Amino acid sequence: MVKKVAVLYGGRSGEHEVSLRSAAAVIDGLKQLDNIEVLPVFITKDGTWLLHGNRVAFLPDPNIGGLYLLEGESAGQVLTVDVIFPVLHGPLGEDGTVQGLLELARLPYVGAGVAGSAVGMDKILMKAILREAGLPVADHIWFTAYGWAHGEQEYVTAVSEKLGYPCFVKPANLGSSVGVSKAYNSDELKAAVAEALQYDRRVLVEKMLDGLEIECSVLGNDDPQASLPGQIIPCNDFYDYRAKYLDDRSQLIIPAELPPKLTEKVRELAVKTFRAVDCAGYARVDFFVEVESGVVWVNEINTIPGFTEISMFPKLWEASGLPFPRLLQKLLDLAEERAKQKAMLKTEYAV
Repeated sequence: MVKKVAVLYGGRSGEHEVSLRSAAAVIDGLKQLDNIEVLPVFITKDGTWLLHGNRVAFLPDPNIGGLYLLEGESAGQVLTVDVIFPVLHGPLGEDGTVQGLLELARLPYVGAGVAGSAVGMDKILMKAILREAGLPVADHIWFTAYGWAHGEQEYVTAVSEKLGYPCFVKPANLGSSVGVSKAYNSDELKAAVAEALQYDRRVLVEKMLDGLEIECSVLGNDDPQASLPGQIIPCNDFYDYRAKYLDDRSQLIIPAELPPKLTEKVRELAVKTFRAVDCAGYARVDFFVEVESGVVWVNEINTIPGFTEISMFPKLWEASGLPFPRLLQKLLDLAEERAKQKAMLKTEYAV
């Protein structure tokens, strides 16, 4: 039986171009699997959904069961879909919005649900939940555009006294280091906040942590497993958008050259982070590791990690013994497993 897998990519996000690169790898990998028909659904920057150039839509009606065709020879008909594979990075794709639509449509989809996706995207909520779960995160403060406009000097003073310089300034809801800056003084802080506010109305400022940049991939639903960790040596001052996607001088060391005890600690914390935000399917957890002291800090979790040719997530699983095509098949299986679990839950209550 051939399964139809709709890959969603592009989207209304600052990470649109990264999504295109990730989706190209995913689509190519899915085509290598037996009995899989790939339906590439491109979402333009203005939010139009296209399949082979024709407009389509997912409607929040569980009785439809697929893509509603709006244009072309088959306009007005429904193309059934077995599994949805969102490869959407950033807001309006990775933040629970698309996941909510797919929940309403009752369609199996790869990755975290609404809550896990929303928390994983929102760095401020993520830090609060991880800290509540007892996981080590960097000291930070946050504020809104309104708060900054009416109390800029108060926040500048707070950063200086509580965090110090250098520090990192980030939009609350974005990934791939889009809008992220490293500030060495108050003037650079103000410029960095102005940059971040172009992408979000809320800003996170974090204390800079010394240590190795380590990443670990997680795979599973109720019994998640962690890959071998990998290390990043950025070509720039920090692992920014250019270092991640445009400059191939950054080094990826797989597996990371860590002592065995630290390797296991990273893997354990990766799974705990995955569970703390109620992830499903897969994720990548990023860390800062101080080798001499043995301290491991959780930086963030990515619920739709990059799948490009230089992305850490698939490379870590390949190094852990799971090649790319089998990884994709596992993700499809996990999506259907989670959908079956949800289908068994009661939706009625009679007194």
